[in-house]
Amino acid sequence: MATEPRVLGIVLAGGEGKRLWPLTADRAKPAVPFGGNYRLVDFVLSNLVNAGFLRICVLTQYKSHSLDRHITQTWRMSTVIGNYVTSVPAQQRLGPRWYTGSADAILQSANLIYDDRPDYVIVFGADHVYRMDPRQMVAAHIETGAAGTVAGIRVPRAEADQFGVIDASGDGRVDGFLEKPKNPPGLPDDPNSVYASMGNYVFTTDALIEALREDAVDEESVHDMGTNIMPLMVKKGGAFVYDFKDNEVPGATERDHGYWRDVGTIDAYYDAHMDLVNVHPIFNLYNQRWPIYTHHPQLPPAKFVEGGIAQESMVGAGAIVSGATVRHSVIAPNVRLEAGAYVEGSVLMDGVHVGRGAVVRKAILDKNCVVPEGAHIGLEPDLDRHRYHVSDGGIAVLGKGEIAEQ
Repeated sequence: MATEPRVLGIVLAGGEGKRLWPLTADRAKPAVPFGGNYRLVDFVLSNLVNAGFLRICVLTQYKSHSLDRHITQTWRMSTVIGNYVTSVPAQQRLGPRWYTGSADAILQSANLIYDDRPDYVIVFGADHVYRMDPRQMVAAHIETGAAGTVAGIRVPRAEADQFGVIDASGDGRVDGFLEKPKNPPGLPDDPNSVYASMGNYVFTTDALIEALREDAVDEESVHDMGTNIMPLMVKKGGAFVYDFKDNEVPGATERDHGYWRDVGTIDAYYDAHMDLVNVHPIFNLYNQRWPIYTHHPQLPPAKFVEGGIAQESMVGAGAIVSGATVRHSVIAPNVRLEAGAYVEGSVLMDGVHVGRGAVVRKAILDKNCVVPEGAHIGLEPDLDRHRYHVSDGGIAVLGKGEIAEQ
């Protein structure tokens, strides 16, 4: 019987997430709630665990308490056979400094690699919403004999200036990386598309360590995996791209095959939620063959009383919709909606309370926000901009525990 390669998973979860403010005012970006029940970090961890990669280090840095607590409460593996998901804070192992980039984060945490002695290291980001079977990417990496492999998702060439673009030849060998180019070359088999980097990598261990050490002494480097480490491998001819469209996830439908969203801005985060509540969802949380795991609190089912209704919406456990109307929204556990309240096109997180006759439209309300009786959000854009944070796309956002003005 062939021996399976030894693979160590490293998840980069130290992002500050400034563009998601105020949702990141009190938590790290990967700890931001998503889809009612989940945290953003649950998606990458579920992908790795479903694929059978059960030794995972989550590198944290900014405002990591809720992220650390979530990982501790949720991601418990069988230690008897050496499996683990562990949160690893910045430890200043190489001197009195924090991580200066994603590559520096791995370099400062190289003891994790030395201790585990893997054949391959997979380095994935922690703030994307998607399903992926990483086994297939590792297999492709081994087949090509690459030093480093980066996952690429096909996007229209006209949108290339929004992404880091991978310039690759027909055999998948990477020729270079282009940062938000305005006129990049198209793909060999599709001139109207380009590869956008997904921020997911597979490395042969020795090649990764060599590149990290070489990068560490480069005073002009920003010590980033995509900006610096992969280009080092390109120069040596050892970098390849993995086409995400080739990834087949068990239980995926034609509609949600290849779904991937970078939810790094308020508008992208909001749009990804709206993808969930379509009648035929663009991203299907109900795929039981590739589940997204998380910690579920012990709560009773959602309750609808006094004519309360929810249409084209997701409603979490413990929520009470009492004489209120919910449309095209994501409602987290423990939300309370009182008589006459109206919620449309919105995302309400744990413990939100919307009072009698209040209106919430096209808004994101963080945990434990209160909308008093008769108050409204999303009806007068100019007033909302004066009172709250409003995104470029017009999404009003209330931070954790905020009370809406009347």
